[in-house]
Amino acid sequence: MERKQLKRLPIGMQTFSEIRETNCLYIDKTEYIWRMKELSNYIFLSRPRRFGKSLLVSTIQAYFEGRRELFEGLAIGQLEKEWKEYPVLRFDLSLGKHMDKSQLERLLIFIIEENEKRFGLKSDHIDPNVRLMNLITRVYEQTGHQVVVLIDEYDAPMLDVVHEDEKMPQLRQVMRNFYSPLKACDPFLKFVFITGITKFSQLSIFSELNNLKNISMLPEYATLCGISESEMVSQMADYIDRFALRQHITHEETVGLLKKQYDGYHFTWPSPGIFNPFSLLNAMQDCELNSYWFTSGTPSYLIEMMRKFNVMPSDICTMEGSADDFDAPTETMTTLLPLLYQSGYVTIKDYNKQFKFYTLDIPNQEVRVGLTKALIPAYITTNTVLVNNTVRRMAQNLSKDNLNEMLSLLQQFLLTIPQCDNTHYEGHYQQMLYIIFSLLGMYVDVEVRTATGRVDMVMRTGNRLYIIELKINKSAEEAMKQIDLKDYPARFTLDHLPIVRVGINFDCNKHTITEWEIKELKKD
Repeated sequence: MERKQLKRLPIGMQTFSEIRETNCLYIDKTEYIWRMKELSNYIFLSRPRRFGKSLLVSTIQAYFEGRRELFEGLAIGQLEKEWKEYPVLRFDLSLGKHMDKSQLERLLIFIIEENEKRFGLKSDHIDPNVRLMNLITRVYEQTGHQVVVLIDEYDAPMLDVVHEDEKMPQLRQVMRNFYSPLKACDPFLKFVFITGITKFSQLSIFSELNNLKNISMLPEYATLCGISESEMVSQMADYIDRFALRQHITHEETVGLLKKQYDGYHFTWPSPGIFNPFSLLNAMQDCELNSYWFTSGTPSYLIEMMRKFNVMPSDICTMEGSADDFDAPTETMTTLLPLLYQSGYVTIKDYNKQFKFYTLDIPNQEVRVGLTKALIPAYITTNTVLVNNTVRRMAQNLSKDNLNEMLSLLQQFLLTIPQCDNTHYEGHYQQMLYIIFSLLGMYVDVEVRTATGRVDMVMRTGNRLYIIELKINKSAEEAMKQIDLKDYPARFTLDHLPIVRVGINFDCNKHTITEWEIKELKKD
């Protein structure tokens, strides 16, 4: 039996006042608000979707509206002494998806009208930018106080058309015009806070707002959104215990599972690991390690952009780049890296201070498996039920170190996949195996460098390391000879795992495996 009544978890709640008034769990981020207002009057923050940006905006709104009672017991309640009240204009652009130019302009007018009604104002201007300037100046004149402007998901109207060469420039111009009054209205503004997924420099719509401070990669704001491990362990200990009780595991084992599944985000370096808050809260509620964030809205534009840039599934793993590579303009980007990073599919894992480059990789198990599943229809087959059932049976055999039976299952599975183009080269089968092996939940890498060449594929399980060489229309024996000739296993002796050599031959006419050899490397 559960020992105590826990606070309700704020799942699906993005309004700060509702969370506080209903006594829900709240991870205190208010000290960061104090820091931001002392840092600059114009702040920009980018974070992936469902990382708490809207809740942060709501919290900032309550603070500037002077709602002191909501902050009792929180950090800013001790820091703030004056509690002045300012008029707040809030613009939520998350509704501006899948729209053309005229629809977007009508939405902007509607959002402005909603803010006008709050202050008893009316206007007949039809241009959103003129209407916004009029709203700011009239609210300032009416209240006698500078105005706070909060813009949430500023880039939502453009994300779904980022791969459309005709539509993107039109929507970008609409948004650039809409935001342009923020520079002219500077004397009337107390504080401006803008959130989004992509960086403002990438859409070039804030070119005139040259005093906008981007805090997205500043170390002191690393944990502004999301939940750190220390916050989880200290403020969610009872929920961890409940999870452990339901799963019949220890508190420590639960923390380890949650870290592997949902932790691993870093938005600067050095930085503590950040949990995806949406997934973590849902997992704590259900006491299950399900895929919450990924299944809540995998954007189709990501798959489209992968096709546009000829990105292979295995390319979305360990990458290197400078910070400028993350900030490359989206509409002119030459790689998929900026979109992958800002959308949360890869994150910072290390930083080389001497040469100023970052190492990026997929953050955690939820994203790795979720992304792999999303790629199945595009790269393997639309019969995802068949894939899932096959992968489950393969995983069962792999867990017993029965690679022979696992490859037999794979052989039969590949015979069921409809023929497609470009199947006469090794890379096709390499990418297909990469996706399938990734679904097994194991570490998989391709084209791994060694002192004597490149290994086609390496897969690491809990108790084995598999070195896999692929051949097409040749033989498994030839694949095994290449492993031995180039002494690939020597590269992995420090892993301290038993090494298994695997040679696989594909028949491009039959579109499946025809033979394989498996040899475990004997220890001296």
